[in-house]
Amino acid sequence: MIYLQIFLAFFYPGILGYGGGPSTIPLIEHEVVEKYGWMTTTEFSEVLAFGNALPGPIATKMAGFIGYEVGGVFGAIVALFATVGPSLLLMLILLNILYRYRNSPRVKRLSSFVLPAIAILLAEMTFDFFHTSYDATGLIATIVLLVCAYVALEKMKIHPAFVIMGGLVVGGIFL
Repeated sequence: MIYLQIFLAFFYPGILGYGGGPSTIPLIEHEVVEKYGWMTTTEFSEVLAFGNALPGPIATKMAGFIGYEVGGVFGAIVALFATVGPSLLLMLILLNILYRYRNSPRVKRLSSFVLPAIAILLAEMTFDFFHTSYDATGLIATIVLLVCAYVALEKMKIHPAFVIMGGLVVGGIFL
């Protein structure tokens, strides 16, 4: 019964929380604190603070931690699945529909509108990362890392995962 409660406690916020993690936090708090009483408000705020300190989506980090606290390892798995399940299922259904009608002029037109928007969002994210790096390390270190990453990716054809790991190592050692 506890696993069903864990599933429902994270499934409802996953369905109702439009916009991802920040919008689901009050819904998760309602389920965890008020409905099931697994935590106090203070404990929940500590979990929220801890989750914000770690990289990645906040809703999945909170689901994993709370699910583990309430139901052990299987509880964490259930909570994580309930959190990502609605989005995953909807994405699979929508991708199936898009794939089925991929040759349709309307779908091609939709793609022609969406792809530039994605490119702009990625460019904005790149500029944000550059600005953050500049603020943290300075202009010279940022340019050196940028040039090294470019050479590694484009000229030496090193896999992006290794370039990212190299950047993490350099940041950990020198910065």
